[in-house]
Amino acid sequence: MSDVDPAVLTISSALTSLRAGDISPADLTEACYHRIKLLDPKLNAFIHVASAELLENGSKGFLQHIPIAIKDLFDVAGMPTTGGSPGFFGQEKAEKDACIVEKLKTAGAIIIGKTNMHEIALGVTGVNPHYGPSRNPWDQARISGGSSSGSAVALAAGMCLGALGTDTGGSIRIPSSLCGVIGLKPTYGRVSLRGVIPLSWNLDHVGPMARSVRDVALLLHVIAGYDPLDPVCANVHVDDYLGHLDDGVMGWKIAVAVGDYFNDVDTEVGEAVQVAAKIFESLGAHVEEVELSWVRELAIANGVVVQADAAAFHRERLSSHPDWFGADVRQRLQTGADCTSTDYVLMRRIQSEMSRQFVNLFKDHDVLLTPTTPIPAPLIEGTDAIEQARRLTRFTAPFNLSGLPALTIPCGCDDFGLPIGLQVISGSWRETKVLQAGNAYESATEWHLRHPNL
Repeated sequence: MSDVDPAVLTISSALTSLRAGDISPADLTEACYHRIKLLDPKLNAFIHVASAELLENGSKGFLQHIPIAIKDLFDVAGMPTTGGSPGFFGQEKAEKDACIVEKLKTAGAIIIGKTNMHEIALGVTGVNPHYGPSRNPWDQARISGGSSSGSAVALAAGMCLGALGTDTGGSIRIPSSLCGVIGLKPTYGRVSLRGVIPLSWNLDHVGPMARSVRDVALLLHVIAGYDPLDPVCANVHVDDYLGHLDDGVMGWKIAVAVGDYFNDVDTEVGEAVQVAAKIFESLGAHVEEVELSWVRELAIANGVVVQADAAAFHRERLSSHPDWFGADVRQRLQTGADCTSTDYVLMRRIQSEMSRQFVNLFKDHDVLLTPTTPIPAPLIEGTDAIEQARRLTRFTAPFNLSGLPALTIPCGCDDFGLPIGLQVISGSWRETKVLQAGNAYESATEWHLRHPNL
């Protein structure tokens, strides 16, 4: 193996090196395998690592030879899909790829493995009772976040160059924030869900994770688009996510969320977001504070809908073998099963009313800034998964119920060196806006260049 360090490569820089002949495809894949062999026994990012025969990909495209990790909620032909719950979904190998896995392979990507996750995606700690916890690379005693736990860990630890996750209440953005990488939840319906085990038919999103905003834009370019076989995938024009990435934010109007609901954050988190807002001002944007405490209702409603939808999908499993679920997931499923139709309808009404308020907000503002999570990564020991779900989804869940595109990007660290995330949101189908804003911020800072000492 040549001296290739995938921990310091981005997808974009690796593609440049591959085209120049500075590194070979075999060297890049082998370097990622080496990192997995070295670090995964400690970090537990992967459930399945692809065997050599599954790595062959002669397709040429935007991601040729790039190793990508896939959350174990997606079907990958020749590999089992357990959803983090092997008692129910077993070890039977998938016969065909999920829609977006097929798109990745067509673009030339190498699927290096399936990543660990919070059981059935119903949780945000990444502590899985069947496979063990995915550990945060910045401090292995702390949670990685979830439910796309292993995808964020694998990225932060340099075991892959890009990853896919799902997000129903924050499951891409939370682990990305806590592990110091970039994650995007696109607009609801922007990316196909076909071939992905559902958590909520009404709130699930699929999105890319990477170590730079440009890489996230590149991955979105590959996976976005209409799938006529997915009943919720929207037939809406796909923008050029890369073409305007470097255009900056000069003259933009940027809202910073304030109010009682956004005051309940760690001091270091609040300060990091305020500094980020000033950086946007220095880049030529007009930044103003906007009272948004009303999003509390969206967060509460999202929690109710997620649990009720999950209970509907898992109703037979919950009835026949409730003991096969971990305690926290079983409790949340039962809460969802107990939800009345009246309560559910009221939550969906909140979804409609509050989503319209966001339409009005984004008539006057290009993007909105909030913290991604109110705290950095808590310790695994003593963590109450249900309480952490309420706490860590505080600022992410409202944008699942409203379906809006939301990006998380590193914007600081606490006194322990743990990453802090900035969330950038815009109106429906305006992924180009959040990516352009994220890239402008990333270009003016160095937080995304930090790597855990492994």
